[in-house]
Amino acid sequence: MQKLYTPAGESLSSIPWNTYPRPQMVRKDWLCLNGIWDFEYDGTRTQIMVPFCPESLLSGLDIKMKYGREMKYTRRFSLPEAWRGRRILLHFGAVNRLASVQVNGRAATVHEVGCLPFTTDITELLLDGENELSVTAVNDLSHRYPWGKQKEKRGGMWYTPVSGIWQTVWLEPVPPRYIRALTVTTDGSTVEILAEGMDTGTVELEGTPYPMAGGKAKIKVENPEYWCPENPRLYHFAVEASGDRVESYFALRTLDIRTMDGKPRLCLNGKPYFFHGLLDQGYWSDGLYTPAAPECYEEDIQAMKALGFNMLRKHIKIEPEQFYFECDRLGMIVFQDMVNCGKYRFLRDTALPTASFRSRKDSRLHRDPEVRKHFLEAMDDTVRLLRNHPSICLWTIFNEGWGQFCADEAYERLKALDGTRFIDSTSGWFAQEKSDVESLHIYFSPLKTGEKNLPQILSEFGGWSLKIPEHSFNLEKTYGYKKYEDRESFVTDLRALYLDQVLPLIPQGLSAAVYTQLSDVEDETNGLLTFDRKIRKIAPEDFRDVSDRLLAALPQENQP
Repeated sequence: MQKLYTPAGESLSSIPWNTYPRPQMVRKDWLCLNGIWDFEYDGTRTQIMVPFCPESLLSGLDIKMKYGREMKYTRRFSLPEAWRGRRILLHFGAVNRLASVQVNGRAATVHEVGCLPFTTDITELLLDGENELSVTAVNDLSHRYPWGKQKEKRGGMWYTPVSGIWQTVWLEPVPPRYIRALTVTTDGSTVEILAEGMDTGTVELEGTPYPMAGGKAKIKVENPEYWCPENPRLYHFAVEASGDRVESYFALRTLDIRTMDGKPRLCLNGKPYFFHGLLDQGYWSDGLYTPAAPECYEEDIQAMKALGFNMLRKHIKIEPEQFYFECDRLGMIVFQDMVNCGKYRFLRDTALPTASFRSRKDSRLHRDPEVRKHFLEAMDDTVRLLRNHPSICLWTIFNEGWGQFCADEAYERLKALDGTRFIDSTSGWFAQEKSDVESLHIYFSPLKTGEKNLPQILSEFGGWSLKIPEHSFNLEKTYGYKKYEDRESFVTDLRALYLDQVLPLIPQGLSAAVYTQLSDVEDETNGLLTFDRKIRKIAPEDFRDVSDRLLAALPQENQP
């Protein structure tokens, strides 16, 4: 396998990801603990660059792990003198999968879900002067917990696992009573801001103060500007309460389903909108789950916007919040997948459905109560983590039957938690009764819409391979659904795919289309970017006019 570095990976800093990790709840003071840590694994002591997993090039290790074995991270730190007398919070962006944290040899916390952040108050565990932080992690690849696309025997559409710390580790001082979370709810031109843990305080919205009562402030926004990819307007605010201050932002936008031209359509800000997107796996040649720098997200987003795309389907992965901030800021809609639990079976979950055997009652699938519990809890936590990001417009619960069970009940649970966004209950197949959209995956036959009276989305299609050997991970194997040897033929056929097959479906009710995919990933060479992000296989001048025609094809008036 070739060792491929991204441009950012070739110039990695000594303290990578030294950017405040929570852009929707920013405090002034913090201490980044990324950088070199001591690392013990399989009887060997060495060092590792955090926040990159030991399987990655950027970690400095690039090792084949024996999954289910412990790895131990250790580093020392001292607190700034100005933090004396304050509570100290220790934050982890994510550790895959099971993490046991100690401070100065005493237990701090244990966390079991490898795709979600966690925080613990370590004030009582600290010493004057230098302190020791240690993390014992085990990636057991348990399918009873969210596991994504990790496979010990990687290959094809399954990728190298990601073990241990893979997001930023950081410290933050807070007063004895502090703002624990913000919940922002918008409705047309009104915003309600809830500061969890507070009763009174002040919200300052773009220079104007508003009092809080019961931890809430409800504000009418004058002359509102609505967020969309073409005008990603963000409103910035700060909350001050009990000696704590956090800065954040929100956007105003509405999502609903309306019948237009006789078809139910997904609408953004009261108008039909064509969600023109790409599947985004969130893998990087040198950092795997973790790009070399936060700026890599902006580069991906801008490259796709230059082609005319306005949406990314974040596939079976939860990113660091920086990704969603960049989508909010730059104007890129996100269709966010939940991360799958449960066992995958090729015949049941891929082969037969691809051959059109797609009808299945799912109440008896994945009956392990632990699998169901962990999936639903992770779904709830995912929504709580990301719900303030205006770029997220759709949640996907199950993808192609992976871990699927009782999708109708999951839909009701998710809709009760967040009734403001669209929900795709079963992306691909095994559709049940309840979903906001009809969602199809079509790779090996002409594109079409479905038969239900719902907004239609092609949630996956394409997947065509144009392999550029010097920028490809695997020179021996190539994974893609149609293979090209030259760029000219690839561009010509991609244009024809959209103009001859996607464009005619829009009058028939197609509201969204998701091409597979944004970048190559390991064996897969079906991206519009290479795995190392050094080559763009298609240029704006090749494709922007196609995107413009798609976006102009929607009806604009309500039909009686």
